[in-house]
Amino acid sequence: MKANHSHTLRFIRYTDMPGHLHGYDTPTTINDHHRHRLRGRTSPPQPDGNQHVHYYEGTTTFEDGHVHHYSGWTGPPIPLPDGSHYHEFSGQTTYDDGHMHAYRGVTSEAFL
Repeated sequence: MKANHSHTLRFIRYTDMPGHLHGYDTPTTINDHHRHRLRGRTSPPQPDGNQHVHYYEGTTTFEDGHVHHYSGWTGPPIPLPDGSHYHEFSGQTTYDDGHMHAYRGVTSEAFL
């Protein structure tokens, strides 16, 4: 057996790390003279071709006497210089109290 056996690791693809999540916190548009916030965590990654996306859902903050519900899928990962990544997401809330809100945001970096 050789005493000087070694391996070189050149690249770790962090975006494929199983089980990671992302946080999000973004405001909605102002409709009917108020806005809400969406806050939460995504699901673990789901394969999408040779990349991945995350599902998210929740209830907005309580404003003007009501809430809205929302759900959707993030876009693919957007790499950062340090090897981590984030995702963009956008959509519309449910129609409640005579109106809906649009939203657009980015997730936090990936975490376990």
